[in-house]
Amino acid sequence: MPLEDFIIYVYCCVVENYEELTKERPLRKCGYNPKLSDSEVITMEIVGEFMGKDQDKSMWQYFQSHWKPWFPNLGSRSNFAKQCANLWKIKEQIARRLVEQMGGDKSSVHSIDGFPIPVCKRTRAGRSRCFKNEAGYSYCAAKEEKYYGFKGHLVISSNGIITNFAFANASVDERDVADELTQGIIGVLLGDKGYIRPYLYKKLLKRRLELQTPLRKNMTDSRCKKFVGLLMRIRRRIETVIGQLTERFHIQKVRARDSWHLCNRLNRKILAHLVCSFINTRLSRPAIQFDGLVQI
Repeated sequence: MPLEDFIIYVYCCVVENYEELTKERPLRKCGYNPKLSDSEVITMEIVGEFMGKDQDKSMWQYFQSHWKPWFPNLGSRSNFAKQCANLWKIKEQIARRLVEQMGGDKSSVHSIDGFPIPVCKRTRAGRSRCFKNEAGYSYCAAKEEKYYGFKGHLVISSNGIITNFAFANASVDERDVADELTQGIIGVLLGDKGYIRPYLYKKLLKRRLELQTPLRKNMTDSRCKKFVGLLMRIRRRIETVIGQLTERFHIQKVRARDSWHLCNRLNRKILAHLVCSFINTRLSRPAIQFDGLVQI
């Protein structure tokens, strides 16, 4: 679709959900409403993220230069950045509504995985002033190096819809996050070898959620090879989603100096991915086929 239509689609999606969420509980109980509406700000953030402009400054400059007639109340860059950060919670709530509307939480098969969100490399960690007592150390297997920062934890449905997301200190074991992150879903949960833990398996099974992972070399696997192969092919979809979040939405670039702004940045990237998935489903396209969605 043309970029103009994409912006309209995104705006309509945001407005519909924003109005439902704030109908009984308005965000502001006193004072003046901002000239640039919250729905316009969130629309600009989502479109900016999809276009690869993941910083407040680059988003503001892009819309100031190319789309000012569409957003005539766009003010200063600093006011835009403040309004973006203050809307982090409503973005999270809109994301949850979109998951429900797409039926992602009703899927019988989910996948879970983690990925690094480095603040800096280990050699610079001692001099870094960012996220003191919040970030931690961990090892990135893909780059074969230790890093200082956070780890993102992601759960997706069988067709790639992000159903839950969290980030934590990089030193936190991903198995310790899995229980809370999978609340409310039942069926089969696919993970890698890092999620192997008998206690976790039993705990999830009590909630009617069966954890399936490939086994280590010293473990006996009694499952059918075709069944295991099928599960692992489905699980690879989460690697595709993580790849999209990394390459298109730059989720591994922190570009924040405190947890509040970092939370906002991560929330809007997840929301941008979900909105694109939502538009795809409405156009009868595969949920995570972003190539060709917009003609730029």
